[in-house]
Amino acid sequence: MIILKNTQEIAMMRESNRILAQLFEHIAPMIQPGITTAELDSEAELFIRSLSAVPAFKGYRGFPATLCTSVNEAVVHGIPSERRLVSGDIISIDVGALFNGFYSDAARTFPVGEVSKQAQALMDATRQALAAGISQAYPGNRLSDISFAVQQVVESAGFSVVRDFVGHGIGKGLHEDPQIPNFGKKGNGPVLKEGMTFAIEPMVNQGSWRVTICEDGWTAVTSDGSLSAHFEDSVAITKHGPLILSAL
Repeated sequence: MIILKNTQEIAMMRESNRILAQLFEHIAPMIQPGITTAELDSEAELFIRSLSAVPAFKGYRGFPATLCTSVNEAVVHGIPSERRLVSGDIISIDVGALFNGFYSDAARTFPVGEVSKQAQALMDATRQALAAGISQAYPGNRLSDISFAVQQVVESAGFSVVRDFVGHGIGKGLHEDPQIPNFGKKGNGPVLKEGMTFAIEPMVNQGSWRVTICEDGWTAVTSDGSLSAHFEDSVAITKHGPLILSAL
């Protein structure tokens, strides 16, 4: 069942998600060669708690950290560690918070130092795919219109859409109905209505869309070792169209 939110609830979700937007602004300058993903995680937890929020991922189904830090071929759910970033890496940071009873969820992929042209193109295409998906979040459209728009941008750029992980509803639960694939034919699925709130999150691979789960039971990596990027925003559907909750 898709849970509709009223204006007051969407305003509260906006506050929860704004914390993540502020967090990305805060840690972006720290993402430099030499820093460890554990150091980024520690700073993120301190920042979220300083704003009277709680890290949403820490302890969720046993996940041990505040951030998912996925480097290079890691697609999603990377566990922060003592690994030091080096110039040329790309790092996807996925993070959530719980504030005043409502969850937020967002992800960004950052370059570390100077990255290759193909890595930059991958990040650009993923960001553009997210924007394309969000542009379809209007009342009266179908859920798969979002999925179709994402896939079209990704594949037109020569990359592939991950099938194993999808976007989702969000609100008082971190993961609510519906699931939102990043691929599919338009015109299918539930009709979008005012008050729906979604986390839309393209995960895009440089090579094959297939992924493998590592021995830690969490980290998903590309099966062919190619790079992967991940961008995500939480979005509310209003009568005027999409409201990006996780924007500044």
